[in-house]
Amino acid sequence: ASTAEKAVAKRYNGYNPDAIDFLRRCDTPQQAEEIICYLEKRQEISCEYAAKLRKQLKSKGVRSFGAKKENDYYLRQDGF
Repeated sequence: ASTAEKAVAKRYNGYNPDAIDFLRRCDTPQQAEEIICYLEKRQEISCEYAAKLRKQLKSKGVRSFGAKKENDYYLRQDGF
């Protein structure tokens, strides 16, 4: 790996994306709903939190969770 890749890997080592990180990668409400269902089914989020996310998705839309995170988001955050 290049020096840049090693630096990024070290910075985000141990970082575990949360539900919002995944939702920010979605393009459509349907994709967001699939993510919520998946995380809920795997018990990575509670039923209550899933319901809260669904309510926000329905009332405010997928971008209400934040700007879209594109591919290589973390690399670009470090200026690579």
